[in-house]
This record gives sequence, structure tokens and C-alpha cells, in this order.
Amino acid sequence: MNQFLTPLADALLAEAKKEVIAFDVPGHKGRLSFLADYFGKECLLLDKNSRKSIDYLCQPRGVIREAEMLAADAFGAENAYFMVGGTTASVQTMVMSACAPGEKIILPRNVHYSVINAVILAGAVPVYINPSVHPSIGISLGMRISDIKKCIRDNPDAKAILVNNPTYYGICTDIRKVVEIAHENGMLVLADEAHGTHFYFGEGLPAAAMHVGADMAAVSMHKTGGSLTQSSILLSGKNIDPEHVRNIIGLTMTTSASYLLLASLDLARSYLATEGRAKINKITEMAIKTRKKINAMGGYYAFGEEIIDKDQIFDFDLTKISVNTFTIGLAGIEVYTILRDKYNIQLEFGDMGNILALCAIGDTEDDHIKLADALYDLREKYAKKESSRFNYEYISPITVVSPRQAFYSKKKNVHISASDGMISADSVMCYPPGIPILAPGELITKEIIEHIVYAADKGCTVSGLMENGNINVLDN
Repeated sequence: MNQFLTPLADALLAEAKKEVIAFDVPGHKGRLSFLADYFGKECLLLDKNSRKSIDYLCQPRGVIREAEMLAADAFGAENAYFMVGGTTASVQTMVMSACAPGEKIILPRNVHYSVINAVILAGAVPVYINPSVHPSIGISLGMRISDIKKCIRDNPDAKAILVNNPTYYGICTDIRKVVEIAHENGMLVLADEAHGTHFYFGEGLPAAAMHVGADMAAVSMHKTGGSLTQSSILLSGKNIDPEHVRNIIGLTMTTSASYLLLASLDLARSYLATEGRAKINKITEMAIKTRKKINAMGGYYAFGEEIIDKDQIFDFDLTKISVNTFTIGLAGIEVYTILRDKYNIQLEFGDMGNILALCAIGDTEDDHIKLADALYDLREKYAKKESSRFNYEYISPITVVSPRQAFYSKKKNVHISASDGMISADSVMCYPPGIPILAPGELITKEIIEHIVYAADKGCTVSGLMENGNINVLDN
């Protein structure tokens, strides 16, 4: 297919140029000055409602469908679905498409909380595989193939297995092998590729899910692919009924989709398919160079492909600049905050021991130079004597009841310090990255309490922890 074509974006632009007397939504009618002055008149004119000339996202038959077919071709999928509810909506659709209420799904426990929420919506039963923790970096890793095989043997009735491809930190499971094993056992493979859009277009990067036969993949185009925030693409393979997926999308999809988001997906797909390889290769080279500079200055550890062991770290995303900060005596969230407040550098996140600089197609070499220079200066001005480490980013949970049962159970809130031995009613997590420390239905332990309190004290935004230090638990 001709990947230079942008049928949806072209149709929207043509519609914006028409002198139409509008008696439909949006109510600004393209002419309110307080919006035009802020966003620009052109933006306002492109903010259209569904109509025949620009198609209907709920049941695409025209230019949206053409754009989705081009996206499917570009990503090597059977079908593609434009999503305007973020990759959260894509993840929800994947899980609900694969699992009916009461059916099992195998998950790595270090999934994004959108997956936990999708399990609640689907009424699915999660079967967790607990990842190992890297002994020196303190991050959760990928799933071992041996653990996956055992889990499948123990749960032969599971309908699907979900894989992070990659994790927030760039760690990849052997997704090709997962597909092989799952399909041999009649299970679907779902991939959370919120941080893996570039895998489809770059060279020397980990395998993209649809390229190795996965059944569905949630691709967060806005994160590394260049589209507008909140836009996403859901991909599916030949084993998935597209009409069933459309019906599932309709359960949560807005009926008033933003054409600004949709057009950005069309434009970004065309760019990636035609120019993305060279651009992503350049970004990869810049990330490798920056990682080397950070390691050479001392005091930091920007980990990379040297940590690959072909087991729990099968592969690594070279575009990720993940930096361990423990040896300069600062938590990752402290470095994150200093870079933002003192150097005007906004990172993707900082957690207890690490920071993440997310590299994408909008990067410049000057950006990377400034990041490395700032880290050097920060170390000189703010480093402390290395203190005792908080040695884990992930704690193996104990699931007592299903997330759905916990979510809909009677609740009470208690102070975090008094919650030892109780069952969590909500997800509790540092956001970002949004990996739950606790999911609904899990036992609260002293170790977990210490983890949450430490994160809050260091300045992490802890979702699920109230301002007064309370959390919701089951009221048994």
C-alpha cells in the first residue's frame, strides 16, 4: 500500500476549508475567539464532529477505514483500530476481546494499572507470574520462559497471556517464544506495546509483537510514534474477529471522537512508514551515545544491553535511557525533581532508584547534550554520600480475592500504618510509571507499607494514598 497517503488527514483538511453553516457539534462552530486566540484558528476549524465526508469512528466505512487499513499494513497486522481513549482503551479492548467473565488470563505482575482495570471490567481472573528483581538496579524484569511454561501447565484453561513489550525500563521478554508456546496451548497472546511503537520501524531493536505472530497489540503512538497525546492504535492478527473487536470498542469508546487525534494518527503512521526507519535509527544512536557519556562521568549507571541474559532479560530497548542514581546518594525521584526545577529538563519519570529519559522521534542532539551536561552538573552540586539502599521496585503480591470482587466489595479507609494484614480495595502505585504496588484484592504487608511510605516521603506521586495517609481496604 502507498504509505505516503493520508486519507483521513486530507479529508479533514478539505472539510475544514469548506464554508459550511454548522448546526451540529462542537458548539464553538470554529469561530469563538477565546479558543481561537489560545489554540489557533486552524486548530479550531479542524475540530469537527463525525459526518459522512470524514467518516464515523464507531463504524468506519470511509476515510477512517482507509487510514486504519494503511496502519495495519504499516505495522504488519491483519487489522488496525484507531483509538482516542489512549492506550488504556486499547488495553481494555484487548483483555475484554480475549476473556469473558470468569475466564483466566496470565499476566506479569508488573503490568500497568490499565491492565488491572481491564481485568476488573472484563471480569477476568488474573493468574500472575511474578518477575524477578535485578539485584543491583532494583527493577522488575521480564517473564522467564520456564515460569510461563509452568503457569500454562498449571492453568491450561487460561484464554490468553499478556506480555509487556517492553517494560517501562526497556526490558523485553522473549515474545517470539511466548507466541509459540501459547499458540501450542490454544491461548491468545496480547502485547502491551505502550512503549514499543518504534520496534516496528527501527533496526537492531527488540521484536515487535505483530511481527512474531502475536494476536493483539496495544500501540501507544503518542508516546514514541509522534501522534498527539491520547491517540493510540490497537492491532489484531488473523485469529481475531474484527467485528467482535469493534463491538468491544463500542462499550467504552466515546461517540464524539476527536478528529485532531485521529488525523494525527494518520499523519504519524505515514511518517513512520516512509521516514521512520532512518529517524528511529538516528534516535537509537543518540541514546547509545548519551548512555555512554553518562556512564563515563561516574556516579550514575545508565544500564543497557550488557544486562541482557536471554532469560529474564531477553532483550533491551536501546532507545531507553534508564539511569540508576543510588551511588550519588539520591533517589531517582529526587534527581527527576532537581532536573525539572533547576535545569528545566522534564523526564518521563523518577522512582525510588532510577530515572527514565524517554527518547522518541522528536528528539534532537542538542536535547541529549543538555541532558548529559545537566546530570554531570547535578552530580557535582547535589550528590550525597550513598546511604542504605531501598533495594526493590517490585514486591511479589499475595492475591486473596479477584480484582473485580475487591473493587465491588464494601470498603473502609484506614491509615496506611494500620493496614498490615488487611486486603487492598484499590490500586496503589507511583504514577508514573503506573505499576501497582498493590492491586485490588491483594494482601497488605509490612514490607509493602514501608515501600509506599518510602516512596511518598521521597516525593513520588502515590496514587491510591489519600492526603491524610489513608488507603481503602476491604471492610470484612
